[in-house]
Amino acid sequence: MNTLTHPQAHDVSCTKELIVVTLLDGRTISAPLNWFPKLYKANQAQLDNWQLLGEGEDIYWPDINEDLSVIGLLYGSQ
Repeated sequence: MNTLTHPQAHDVSCTKELIVVTLLDGRTISAPLNWFPKLYKANQAQLDNWQLLGEGEDIYWPDINEDLSVIGLLYGSQ
């Protein structure tokens, strides 16, 4: 599978200011956490409880029922 057209997450971390996603191809993307109100309001334990969906094309936080697409993050979609 071509990870340039189908980016896949490998790891996710959140600070008080950023979401940082490491992709399988080695790239790292980040975005301000305040772009995502549910994530911004979540506590660290909720932010640390994430799951990859599909083949890593989506990230899901079950505690706050929030999901983000990796391709959306890559292209700066909010």
